[in-house]
Amino acid sequence: MPLSHRTTRTVVKGREYPLGATVVDDDGVNFALYSRNASAVFLLLFDKPNDEATDVIQLPNRDKFIWHAEVHGVGAGQLYGYKVQGEYRPEWGLRFNDAKLMLDPYAKAVTGKFHNKDNLLLAYEKIPHLQRLGINAVELLPVHEFYIDDFLLARGLTNYWGYNSIGFFAPESSYANGGAPGSQVTEFKSLVRALHKAGIKVILDVVYNHTGEGSELGPSLAFRGIDNPSYYSLTGPPDQSHRYYMNFTGCGNSLNFDSPAVIRLVMDSLRYWVEVMHVDGFRFDLASVLGRDENGAFRSSGPFFDAVAQDPVLNRVILIAEPWDIGTYQVGNFPVDWSEWNGRFRDTVRRFDKGDSAQLADLGWRLTGSADLYGEDGRSAYNSINFVTCHDGFTLNDLVSYNGKHNEANGENNNDGSNDNNSWNCGAEGETTDAGVLALRRQLIKNHGCALLFASGTPMLLGGDEFARTQRGNNNAYCQDNAMSWFDWDLAVKNDDLVEFFRKTIAFVRRYPILQRRRFELGEDLDDDKIPDLAWFGTNGDGGGPHWNNPEARTVCVQLDASTERGELTGERLFFIFNADFKSQWVNLPPLDNGAKWRRAIDTSLAAGVDFAEDGKEIALNPSDHYIANARSTVVLIGKV
Repeated sequence: MPLSHRTTRTVVKGREYPLGATVVDDDGVNFALYSRNASAVFLLLFDKPNDEATDVIQLPNRDKFIWHAEVHGVGAGQLYGYKVQGEYRPEWGLRFNDAKLMLDPYAKAVTGKFHNKDNLLLAYEKIPHLQRLGINAVELLPVHEFYIDDFLLARGLTNYWGYNSIGFFAPESSYANGGAPGSQVTEFKSLVRALHKAGIKVILDVVYNHTGEGSELGPSLAFRGIDNPSYYSLTGPPDQSHRYYMNFTGCGNSLNFDSPAVIRLVMDSLRYWVEVMHVDGFRFDLASVLGRDENGAFRSSGPFFDAVAQDPVLNRVILIAEPWDIGTYQVGNFPVDWSEWNGRFRDTVRRFDKGDSAQLADLGWRLTGSADLYGEDGRSAYNSINFVTCHDGFTLNDLVSYNGKHNEANGENNNDGSNDNNSWNCGAEGETTDAGVLALRRQLIKNHGCALLFASGTPMLLGGDEFARTQRGNNNAYCQDNAMSWFDWDLAVKNDDLVEFFRKTIAFVRRYPILQRRRFELGEDLDDDKIPDLAWFGTNGDGGGPHWNNPEARTVCVQLDASTERGELTGERLFFIFNADFKSQWVNLPPLDNGAKWRRAIDTSLAAGVDFAEDGKEIALNPSDHYIANARSTVVLIGKV
């Protein structure tokens, strides 16, 4: 049936700004939708999600390519959608189809998903755990409304991680506990408020690089049917051949960040989550897409980055890039205001801790904040987001328990997920009862934790790693809404000794300002105590520095002047031994003044309970001139009276 205007409501011109649905004072709502290429736009109103539309309202006004009208007699909570008319000419990138109902890209909440997932309220049973650890910020996986791919549903799977956004203003409806339309908005705000009250910042993982509409074979849900060429990067100029989607994301499409409409949409979305939902910052998934121009080349001075830098709201929040996509690797190349997931840190620490050769030189850069990546463009060690594991890949427990991925449950014959994991199973693949293997795995988990938390930069710990969460070797569990992905909180009780190790390590970092410094250590005496802020040492009593260029060297030692930023010359020093060798190593220790002695704070090779000495209970070395670091261990010594 052809679309036709039918309503008894009063419809007046309204305004083209703001985009989306906005309640106005005189008993009505202003609706505004951007579509440069549409020939007509119809607003449909509904009483219930599955009923026929009660009203079909043709938006009669278009200004600056924005269709708009003010409709009286409606208010907050009104169910609505759009049908958009225009040409269907794929060769020109036009894919209008007025038989399909489109989601408003600016919708603040979505109604219509009824499957169940962990709800937002559940996160409140968990804030005390974060406080116990000493966590000061959480990065949430995507909370934007997302689409579940048909091919996953056909396999009995789902898009568990949510990296398939379809509504950049709307919190995911299935995360809500309440059944009322829009309850997800209130619940999300309550969660943010509770985390802030606990002293924990909230960072959102946002997916602006693509949408859930996928390739040209995917569904038309919003952007494609509203104005396809304005929103997406398409191949070639309009001509007589088919215009396909440029796919830098591996998800079927890429948003066009050379388009003012896309930049405006994303900027409006970001400001909304800061000003209305009160989040503290964002991690941008596949962020190099945001800097690609119409030819696909990455530019750190792209229009989106410039817009963020000049925005008075967004240039004050936390901005973190995942600095790659499937076609480019841009670690170290983002603008000065941005921090980055440091993939170089992840790869080097993984290789070093499992004993690979020729890692020492690069490890030195990573432990000291990656100045080779961030030191020449106005950034600091703070901009290096150091991590060993993240949601995408092995958990820390699985990193030391599996040589290869085990993704059979994903239904792709184990062909999905990365093959480049730099993992080591310590002698047995997966679950085992071998006490020696289990002890070594525990030791490597602690080694990874020390490298992560003691390195200069901003550490990011994957939730659950602190209690050895496992995904049974699956390194791409995005589609597993089951025990494979769920947090088994019983493990936090079973592995409480590991939780305590991470808690103590985080507290240790907070105790010493030098472990929190944003700037790079330079190996200089900064407080006239004749002790450089950083000094490197070697092993085996040779008196020299590390064997940086020896591919078989697997041990590095570093001393930090712990009194540099205390405002007083306490004479305290920290000495770290990172030994990934399969043999123990003799390490000569630098002499101390004024009767001070070296004391052991941490030795990951020791049993739980004695592996980490509390503040003031460190074990004095006797003699105090050397330490024998056991195989595959991390040692931290404190020099003090």
